Amino acid sequence: MIRILLQLLWLAVFRQNPPPPRPYVRLRWLRQRMKQWGRILIRMIPGSLRQKLSRTHFRKQLEAAAGHDLRWSRPVGLAAYLLAFGILIIAIITPFSLLSQLVFMALLWIIALSIRRIPGNLATMILIVLSVIASSRYLWWRINYTLNWDDLIDLTLGLGLLAAELFAWLVLILGYFQTARPLQRQPVALPADPAQWPTVDVFIPTYNEPLEVVKPTVYAALGMDWPREKLNVYLLDDGRRPEFRQFAQEAGVAYMIRPDNHHAKAGNLNHALARTGGEFVAIFDCDHIPTRSFLQVNMGWFLRDPKLALMQTPHHFFSPDPFERNLDNFRTVPNENELFYGLVQDGNDLWNATFFCGSCAVLRRKPLEEIGGIAVETVTEDAHTALRMHRLGYNSAYLKIPQAAGLATESFSAHIGQRIRWARGMAQIFRIDNPLLGKGLSIWQRLCYGNAMLHFLSGIPRLVFLSAPLAFLLLHAYIIYAPAALILLYVAPHLIHASIANSRIQGKYRFSFWAEIYETALAWYIARPTTAALIAPHKGSFNVTAKGGLIPEEHFDWSISRPFLILVALNLLGIVVGLGRLVGGPDHEAGTVLLNLGWASYNLLILGAALGVAQEARQVRHTHRVDFLMPAALRLPNGQHLQAEVQNFSLGGMNLYCKEDCALEAGTSVQLSLRPGLRSYAFPATVVHLEGNLLGLQFRELTSQQEADLVKCTFGRADIWMGWAAGRPHDRPLRSLKEVLAKGLVGYQRLLHCTLPAHAQPLLGQAHGLLKYFSSYLPRRPAAPAYRTTSMETP
Repeated sequence: MIRILLQLLWLAVFRQNPPPPRPYVRLRWLRQRMKQWGRILIRMIPGSLRQKLSRTHFRKQLEAAAGHDLRWSRPVGLAAYLLAFGILIIAIITPFSLLSQLVFMALLWIIALSIRRIPGNLATMILIVLSVIASSRYLWWRINYTLNWDDLIDLTLGLGLLAAELFAWLVLILGYFQTARPLQRQPVALPADPAQWPTVDVFIPTYNEPLEVVKPTVYAALGMDWPREKLNVYLLDDGRRPEFRQFAQEAGVAYMIRPDNHHAKAGNLNHALARTGGEFVAIFDCDHIPTRSFLQVNMGWFLRDPKLALMQTPHHFFSPDPFERNLDNFRTVPNENELFYGLVQDGNDLWNATFFCGSCAVLRRKPLEEIGGIAVETVTEDAHTALRMHRLGYNSAYLKIPQAAGLATESFSAHIGQRIRWARGMAQIFRIDNPLLGKGLSIWQRLCYGNAMLHFLSGIPRLVFLSAPLAFLLLHAYIIYAPAALILLYVAPHLIHASIANSRIQGKYRFSFWAEIYETALAWYIARPTTAALIAPHKGSFNVTAKGGLIPEEHFDWSISRPFLILVALNLLGIVVGLGRLVGGPDHEAGTVLLNLGWASYNLLILGAALGVAQEARQVRHTHRVDFLMPAALRLPNGQHLQAEVQNFSLGGMNLYCKEDCALEAGTSVQLSLRPGLRSYAFPATVVHLEGNLLGLQFRELTSQQEADLVKCTFGRADIWMGWAAGRPHDRPLRSLKEVLAKGLVGYQRLLHCTLPAHAQPLLGQAHGLLKYFSSYLPRRPAAPAYRTTSMETP
């Protein structure tokens, strides 16, 4: 005993080094100390008593008394969950005084700030619990204490805001459930003998897209690493164009048409499905270019799991969408799609609820035929198809490895048109084949599908938030019937903790406050079709998203921005009236007026960012450039060879950095050599510009085989998209808030540029210079780096 006490003293005094300053290192140090102390304390207990106190011995004694096995983990775990839930409910519904609520808010905030940088799932779950407590407590307070039942206008408008807040709370809770623990599935190796690999039919549907958009996808599909006798590529042309038939014959792929365009893309795929016989079907939109490793990365899971019906991969885009192009944040801020394909789908995979997204996916033919082919009842045939396969008990999977890339929507109007179709289709599924009802789905799958549909019903709640402060500023309606200080003490923890938790979970895929811009820009346009689809679900037609278009001149889209301008005018009017009330109104209303003025001002800046998206930037490139570093070689007309490095590429040309001095002139013909694997490929090119050792090359008169080889060397590389987001920092909420507000000011500057007469433009230039001066104090995000590869790509 004395020896053990001396050991404890020695451990506590002589081996207790001060913990490092970083929180997660301090936590690890504490765990190690506790383990050491625990081992020594256990040794102090006599052996016979230790055995009687052990869990195994105690369980065996009770099992002998009961006469059967006892499963202790389940009831004990259930009791622990019930206890935790009870404590959570108490923390939510207990009424506090003003001072007590302030102390409670400060305590939650201190805990969140203390653990938000500690890695691991435990810290994430604690942040989620804190957010749920703060948000649920706010709503409990709103429901019980903030509705004015004595005034009809106050009550009506207050219930409208409360309904929008309840919707946002439900989406927040379901979002935590969906994304807190992404599965992060890894590929499974195929059998060593390719003879055991299954046959795959590749479907590339097209309707009105240009041939230059479709060609790279066909070439890349032919170049996928798969036994040639087990790979069949089909070009499904609903446009029935002679030049597509000729191209298919030259490329060596099957060309398929049908007599009508019934059911649009779904009908096109079903027509091909009935006339082919491969064990699996890979589907690519005609602008989505697969890498050579696509099938080898994805097919292993099908051989491991015979019940697997769907393998979905991300929709990666190498061109900027309208938000990225018009707000000038391409690759420095995650785009609108990255949250879904980077986190939500990975979270769905944990619950066996991966959605089919219409492209970049592989489906097993047998379950697809069991459900009657691709669903045709809604305009989002992909998600509905996955839902039907899940109802039959089939599994789905998601690999968060970009293995194909395509073109983003070219204009803001085209982007809105695409989102309208998605929103209408999800509302149609909600009415026609509601995932919350019917047989075959687990409760977790129902929640994942339900949250996806709720996302597209967010138009009306967003419009409510954008107009809510006007209820008090213009109508003098108390939609939150409480003092301003008390409102802040309840709403601030709700907003702060939701921001901290979401930044922790989503920080790599969605920066804080950027969702405000995305949802504001789409709110008006998805509110109408979703409401109509809920009332009449069979109305609405499939619209094809335009790809490969050009924007020859910069312009402001007045038509698409009309709803934003109306909301801007209303919020400006509210601010003017509110300022008048602040000066001449009663003193006891000053806090409420200031609160609503701040809310309306925030809405104005978010609407300004949406107006900035409506200012279409010029886009005249027929082929988009991709930043990527890879080795290359140049053969000059005199036979000299130069080592070079590709800086960026497109299917029309490349920029290179020569490692040696080169005396070239514009117009010089050269031979470019690329080596993506063991074989080298040569392409004729012309120097179009020269700046020091930087060369700009334009390809000239490539043959069909050279075009296919160029796709294999560039877009078809297995490693081409692996480092796309490398070097991009994690989200920092305050910095993101400053950037979003700055984008709002830029939006108004662009609006004034389009409306002011020519003689007033110098004043606008001065205002723009002032804006740049203040923006210079914002922390700058580093530009997205080009990522480097070796001479040999990843197999």
